[in-house]
Amino acid sequence: MKILLAEDEHDMSAALVAILAHSGYDVDAVYDGKAALEKAAENMYDCFIFDVMMPKMDGIEALKKLRSMGNLTPAIMLTAKAEVNDKVTGLDAGADDYLTKPFAMGELLARIRSMTRRNDSYAPAKLSIGAVDLDIEEQELSCRNTIRLSSKETKLMKFFMLNAGKILTTEDIFAHVWKGDIDVDKSIVWVYISYLREKMHSIGANIQITGCKDHEFSLIEK
Repeated sequence: MKILLAEDEHDMSAALVAILAHSGYDVDAVYDGKAALEKAAENMYDCFIFDVMMPKMDGIEALKKLRSMGNLTPAIMLTAKAEVNDKVTGLDAGADDYLTKPFAMGELLARIRSMTRRNDSYAPAKLSIGAVDLDIEEQELSCRNTIRLSSKETKLMKFFMLNAGKILTTEDIFAHVWKGDIDVDKSIVWVYISYLREKMHSIGANIQITGCKDHEFSLIEK
């Protein structure tokens, strides 16, 4: 799983990166809110860990901007502030959890596991990109007309729409959409992308999945 860590204290950041990497996470570290915003706009992450007080743009402002852009990635805010009003401000900005420094690393790891386990609950029932709508519960994709998707096609389309415009590797897609499936390998990704392309064409979608087999893909507007 990939984590974006934004922490301006370099020693603290290095320690967190080392422990998170040791726990099996792939971590991108940045040191201010503006860099966090740019990184999150480019890449797919499973969790954000943002310090509140950072140069150029604080963590709360960065998270507010990401939420306004439709980014639903679970987020934990880190801060030295312990006042209730500060926590409320962070949660109102779109944070899903809040840790006050100093904190036990075991507690942070537990909260990351908890949030990433229930990641699906952060997604809305309907998603829209361009003129295309995805009804996740009804498993329907609509533009000029509507077409039914299979369960796995719906999950794949949802993953693309939640990460629209970002470069997604075949490994990223397989790890998220086929998580826990032991009877398939990553070659299945190309098969289902081909299915989705046909169905998007059939409804006259003004979005497309770019990329080729075993490489990187991206959902973009035409």
